[in-house]
Amino acid sequence: MLSYLHAFHAGNFADVHKHLGLFVALKLMQRKPTPIACFDTHGGSALYDLAGDKARKTGEAYAGVQRVWQRRATLEHELWPEVWGLIGGDPNEAALRYYPGSPAWLEGLRREQDSVTAFELHSNESSRLQQWAASTSVGVIAADGFRGLLSALPPREPRLFTLIDPPYEIKDDYARTADTLIRAWKRCRHGVYLVWYPVLPEAQFERMIEQVQGSPMTKVLRSQYLLDQPPERGMAGSGLLLVNPPWGWADAIQSMLGEIHASGAIAARHQLDWVVPE
Repeated sequence: MLSYLHAFHAGNFADVHKHLGLFVALKLMQRKPTPIACFDTHGGSALYDLAGDKARKTGEAYAGVQRVWQRRATLEHELWPEVWGLIGGDPNEAALRYYPGSPAWLEGLRREQDSVTAFELHSNESSRLQQWAASTSVGVIAADGFRGLLSALPPREPRLFTLIDPPYEIKDDYARTADTLIRAWKRCRHGVYLVWYPVLPEAQFERMIEQVQGSPMTKVLRSQYLLDQPPERGMAGSGLLLVNPPWGWADAIQSMLGEIHASGAIAARHQLDWVVPE
């Protein structure tokens, strides 16, 4: 059994990047009333205690979402109030106690006509995810998310949003991510697909992107959130690939991440480019 647990990293700068990307994409998709099927291939446990032993051991949230929360009064984009509402922090407290994982973001955004399905292979994580989901409308499947996503496509709903964010604990995850993305796109070409990846010194993500570029896919936008002073070891940044980006996504994410940088909350700069144009 793989050992990765997101609780050690919940709320870090990469989570800020990934979840803002997810939030903005789905909000923009919801400008149309037609139902959306939402899938999360690697759901984790949905809610993380930032005061717990795992989060405190790394302290990554304190250099990520906690600093953003502390500077929220300086952030002016019109979407920020809904972000704070989804995070659910106490406005009278200087720090967040809990931080939502991607299934909780999807559930918080879900409209009555939408559906949310989360996959999780790790047995302990899937158990926690199922316990959390019992009071929600999220469907939880304790299975491999790569296979599970492909088996669920095309969905019965007319539109599709998918988050693919494996832990990349094994090198094969990069190739499997690209392969799953390409195969999913072939089954549902109008779907919006968001892929998260870590920017690491060994740059395995570049081969994943090359695999996507060598496919018949079109309209793939890359968003990279790069630390001004990366550590000697570990992530130098966070990356997103967004297939079929909703109109306005690039401007919104650029503005929101730019405000974070200007506030001094997270010292990271945002870059956008097309890895596959229309």
